[in-house]
Amino acid sequence: MTKTAAADRIWLASYPPNTPADIAPLAHASVGALIEDSFRRFPNRPAYTCMGKTMTYADMERVSTTLGAWLQSLGLEKGDRVALMMPNILQMPVALAAVLRAGYTVVNVNPLYTPRELQHQLKDSGAKAIIILENFAVTLEQVIKNTEVKHVCVATMGDLLGLKGHLVNFVVRKVKKMVPAWSLPGHVSFKQALSAGAGKALKPAATEPSDVAFLQYTGGTTGVSKGATLLHSNVLANTAQNDLWLAAAFINKPKPESLVFVCALPLYHIFALTVNALMGMAQGAHNILIPNPRDIPGFVKELGKYEFNVFPGLNTLFNALLNNDDFQKLDFKPLLLTLGGGMAVQRPVAERWKTLTGCVISEGYGLSETSPVATANRFDAESFSGTIGLPLPSTYIDIRDEDGASMPTGEVGEICIKGPQVMHGYWNRPDETANVMAKDGYFRSGDMGFMDEKGYTKIVDRKKDMILVSGFNVYPNEVEEVAVEHPGIAEAAAVAVPDEHSGEAVKLFVVRKDLNLTEADVKAHCAKGLTNYKRPKIVVFKDELPKTNVGKILRRELRDA
Repeated sequence: MTKTAAADRIWLASYPPNTPADIAPLAHASVGALIEDSFRRFPNRPAYTCMGKTMTYADMERVSTTLGAWLQSLGLEKGDRVALMMPNILQMPVALAAVLRAGYTVVNVNPLYTPRELQHQLKDSGAKAIIILENFAVTLEQVIKNTEVKHVCVATMGDLLGLKGHLVNFVVRKVKKMVPAWSLPGHVSFKQALSAGAGKALKPAATEPSDVAFLQYTGGTTGVSKGATLLHSNVLANTAQNDLWLAAAFINKPKPESLVFVCALPLYHIFALTVNALMGMAQGAHNILIPNPRDIPGFVKELGKYEFNVFPGLNTLFNALLNNDDFQKLDFKPLLLTLGGGMAVQRPVAERWKTLTGCVISEGYGLSETSPVATANRFDAESFSGTIGLPLPSTYIDIRDEDGASMPTGEVGEICIKGPQVMHGYWNRPDETANVMAKDGYFRSGDMGFMDEKGYTKIVDRKKDMILVSGFNVYPNEVEEVAVEHPGIAEAAAVAVPDEHSGEAVKLFVVRKDLNLTEADVKAHCAKGLTNYKRPKIVVFKDELPKTNVGKILRRELRDA
């Protein structure tokens, strides 16, 4: 059944009490304006803490103003793309604020990208500048000549940590040897950029809601990573939608004056970008930045220092923490909300989390293309639902068949989404945009599911061949394209297989040209062109791959086998 008006939304009765069906008109013209408003409203509150160093909202205002003024001094034009390639360190939210306040577009880059992946994203986005952590500068060095990047700012781990920063840099460089030798002639250090911007004024940016705020890159069925074009209005709308949903959580219980968010998910990922950085700042919240959440003992030690209230995470992260003895000794009384996304939350993990923490994991759903949150479970639920919840305010969900017709309640079809948070399209790819955007404005997610009579949606399968590894999209064509570059490989096909740690992993079927080729050879080759989560965990050699009559590889047959 197609939902065409608020009155038709059968799930409204299931909304948390007093949650409006639609968001109000946007209060800000740009994301930069929202950030500046938070600076004005909460100057003395802690905004971000990393490695023991805390920046208040006033500190954020001061440093991002200086960095933004430096960016404007480079002669960049309104809307020019600036790439950010950093983990969760203080420089990341500072740079986010600086770029957006200065009137430019943020291009978020995974710091673990290989040179091939980085070159594609920088070329495709047309980025003119990049702010990068020195640990990854060697990757940029290998490709910068093939891009339009003219301005490079290199940060170090210790730049904003005060005197402690010198020790941190020494350990990172000399003890842990995490900074490979690199050379980027003409680059500016992060501290030099701040010094250069200190004597300059940040000019107000005439940014409109219809301007592009972020290029959030995501995979494609063609194997080519595409930039989801997120306008300021898209991201502002999703922030407002999440704010309304969050407000409903505190109707019947007191809300702390300043919420403390755990920020373990990377800010370059759309989940943490919107939920931690933007919604957190809109709330005047305090984000605890975790640069390396894979170091579970170190992560748990850091958690023990704070009374945290909101914990966004992935199933794999929750599971890893539950298996840590020291995590089980933490005080969870302050924990009010646990938000699960990025991948399916497994019921056994959710039940163990509830038993230990007393907090239900509220699973939500979204994509880079939806800024990202489209649906979420009620925060006042007493148990894990196993669904992706209800549509957020101003959001419509329709379950459609292959021909685009709406399916009856309870029947499986493609989950389609309409709302102000849905992207403008894919950057410079009108053909790909047309493939996913229906004429009536619905975005075709590629996920298959059904809606029950209360409006809750359950995902049952994916239409796409996408592989979901720890919340990150892996597209088979990209893996296969890299694999067949090996002279000993004739054909390759990548599929998803279940994995207890990452939800899914990549399994690669290979037809050999060179019969002496080994699994280790294939994995070593793929490691040169694919970042870690995209690499095949399992390699299987076959004499031939199943194909259709026209020669298309039947991945589903390989999965089923």
